Amino acid sequence: MSTSIGSPGEASQPVGASAVGASSADPSLGELVKTMSADLSRLVRDEMQLAQVELSAKAKTAGVGIGAFGGAGVLAFYGVAVLIAAAVLGLATVLPAWLAALIVGVVVLLVAGVAALIGKKKVSEAGPAMPERTVASVKEDVAEIKESIKR
Repeated sequence: MSTSIGSPGEASQPVGASAVGASSADPSLGELVKTMSADLSRLVRDEMQLAQVELSAKAKTAGVGIGAFGGAGVLAFYGVAVLIAAAVLGLATVLPAWLAALIVGVVVLLVAGVAALIGKKKVSEAGPAMPERTVASVKEDVAEIKESIKR
């Protein structure tokens, strides 16, 4: 039971509480709330900064993969152009020129396929856009706060 004793101008104490052992160095409730608010604000800022760093690293990895996909597209375009030239040369001339152009076109398309596979691998390495370390850190912070409230 925590009824207060004292006049309106005095600091009140719960019944049964004594001033013995209370140090003047202990922070007041207002100071504790102010400190908690500042700590919580700093914690949120730090978590946001961590999320930004983590997402920028993932975006960089995804950018490399997207660039490889773009390169594969350009090489595939040139491969098709060479194959078309091979078909034209095949119809217009004797076999050796046609065969040479066909071989070049196939090689260019093989290179495009390898570039596409590398691009796919890089994009999948980037993982989901969710900042996983930040989420784990926030979960730890919430658990810590819940535990400190229980005490």
